[in-house]
This record gives sequence, structure tokens and C-alpha cells, in this order.
Amino acid sequence: MLDPEHKFQRFHVILNNAVRAFRARLPAAIKPRSLFTETRERRKALSTPTVRTETVQKNQHPARPDSWPWPPAQDNATLLPADGAAFSDLLAKVAASGYRFTTPTPATHQRYLNNRGQNAATSLRDIFGWNLPFDANMVSPALYEAMHGAGVLDAGDSRGLLRSSVRIASLDGMLLLHSAFPTTQADAVFFGPDTYRFARFIDQALQQTGAMTCTPRILDVGCGSGAGGLFAARALHRRHPQMQKIDVVMNDINSQALRFTAINAAHAGIAVTLAPGDALAATTGQFDLIISNPPYMQDAEKRAYRDGGEGLGRALSVRIAEQALQRLTPGGVLLLYTGVAMTAAQDPFLATLQPLLKASGCHWSYAEIDPDVFGEELERPDYAQVERIAAVGLVASRALACN
Repeated sequence: MLDPEHKFQRFHVILNNAVRAFRARLPAAIKPRSLFTETRERRKALSTPTVRTETVQKNQHPARPDSWPWPPAQDNATLLPADGAAFSDLLAKVAASGYRFTTPTPATHQRYLNNRGQNAATSLRDIFGWNLPFDANMVSPALYEAMHGAGVLDAGDSRGLLRSSVRIASLDGMLLLHSAFPTTQADAVFFGPDTYRFARFIDQALQQTGAMTCTPRILDVGCGSGAGGLFAARALHRRHPQMQKIDVVMNDINSQALRFTAINAAHAGIAVTLAPGDALAATTGQFDLIISNPPYMQDAEKRAYRDGGEGLGRALSVRIAEQALQRLTPGGVLLLYTGVAMTAAQDPFLATLQPLLKASGCHWSYAEIDPDVFGEELERPDYAQVERIAAVGLVASRALACN
């Protein structure tokens, strides 16, 4: 038997379909228009049951050359979850609208919702960015069907509105699925200001690194939505357009993260290899570029996207750094972005890293990227003695002469 929530959702879908059927029989002169009304040609295109990956990618990235050094997106087909095609269709339709949204911190998101009050969504940014409840009739029939096909229509509130069970963020011309707000589930997939800082850190670091092999192998440890690995692949190609192939490996212990990563990679047109498991233990071989933006909070609920372990959340970052330094190819680079709970004038994370870096024989640099992030966390008892949480970045490169 269906539980009350699913009964409500089923009833709403049936009711909405009946309304659509009634509207279809109305004379054209008095038919109500959707807030997102397309031309007849656009509506026909968006209503197509299946979307060719080549067409979607051409529309999404019109300046992308055919010679990009990774296979076309359909090579990800075997990695996609069962609902992957439906999600690809949804992302294609959202992309066709010109959608863009910069995802803020959870605290900022909640403040915006508080200021917004009980108002329902009036735009796609409200639906997929701010995650507000919406009336089914405000979106096009094609988009509604895409959301229904992807299974992302949840009951919104007592007013009979709907709500998307996923959010969509934009980064570097890509659209990326991540979890609905608030991210309280144990398997939630995070996206926010840290993601944008991580991408900027990758871009700036790659501008300073030397030439890589023509067929580099990239590993994103704790990939989450896949944003870092996908961004790094695009940034590498922009810097080294002569590269023949870029092998992108995505690792995460969270199966939901890998599910979103596969969908996001397919939409971005980048073939990836998924490596489920605990950090570098889930992979084999060496890598020319290892990137990571691991969880760095001490989380009592042990949520995968958030809990960084002991030492006020720095244990996981230390372990990833130690493992990654041993898995770089000669000339390979580690880019580690994380956060450090500062309890005094000295940096406890750097103090732990320095012996590891010295033993590795690698050249390295380290800097604070942002001196004060997630300040609201200091209100929690675990952080009573913490002065601030700083975002930091480590760049370590294995010299060609290293053993």
C-alpha cells in the first residue's frame, strides 16, 4: 500500500494530467499560457521523448571543439543509473532555458527562504536553485514531464504545490545536480561556495604547473557532484589543447554522489570512470593529477559529505594527503582544498602535513584561501575553543627525480 505522502503525490499527478487534458480541449483563444511558454518549434523539440547526447552537448557547449580529448558523453551510458536518461533529458530542458544559479551556503539559503516567506516559486531558479515549492502549471508541459520521468516531483506543502527533490547549480558553463535543501540526509551531495573556491583554486594552480603528459590521468577523491574533476578536465584542456586524451577517475564512498557524478558527467559530455570506496584505497595505479575537496567538519551525525573525522574534522584530509603523495607519477601534482579549525596562532593541519611532505620529497606550497568560512559552526559545542575555520589549499608536485 502507498503511504499518505505517495498517495498525495499520485493524486496530484492524476489531477494535473486531467487539468492538462481539459486545457487541451479549450479553444486556442482562451487557453491559459504557462509562465514559460515556448514557440511551437521549441515546444516540439522539448517534447521529444529521447534526446541525442550529441545534440544536447552541442547546444550546451556551442564553442566546444570536436577534438576535445575525451570520448563523447554516450560512452558514459554503462555508468549511468537506471534513471540516467530521464535526468539527462531534464538537464537538457533546463539548459535550453538558459538557466544559471550560484549556490550559496546553507545559512544564506535559509536566510533567503526566511525573507521570502511563504511565496511559491516564480522561476526555474526558484524551483531548482532555491528549491521553493511550485505550481505544476507554471512550468511547460515538456519540463513537467521531464521532472516526472526523472522522479523528482515531491509534495511541496499543504497548499498542494510540488517541490523538486534535486537542485541544479551552474559552474563553468556546466549544470550540476546536487541534493535538495536542506542537506540533512546521511547521503546528501553537497554543492556551495566551497565548490566555487575549489574550482578557482584548481584553475589558479594549473596555471602555475608545468606541462603534463599528453594523456594525463586525473583522480578526484571524494568527488561529490563531480564538479571538481569535471572542472579540472575542462581547465586542463583549455591550458593544453594538444592533449590527446584525459582519463578522469571519480571516487566517493557515497553511492548517491557517484550517481549524480555519472549524470553530471554525461551532461557535460565527459567520459569518466567511477571508483566507489574509501578514498585512494578504491583506486589502483598512479595519477598525473590528484584533486580533493574532502569533508572537513566534525559532524556528530557522520554525514558522508560533511564529516572529516577526528581533530575537529582534519583527519580525513591528512589521510588523503598522505595516500595521494605516494600515488603521484613523476611530475604529478596534488591539489588539496580543505578547511582547518584554527585553535591558536599556528595551523594544526599544516603542522601535521610538514613531516609527510618532507618525507615525500615533493615540492609544495600552502596558503590560506579564505581566513573565515562557515562561522556559524562555531556556535556548536564541539567548536567552543575554535577561533575560526579557514579554507586552505595545498599544491604538491612530485619532482621528476623522485623515487
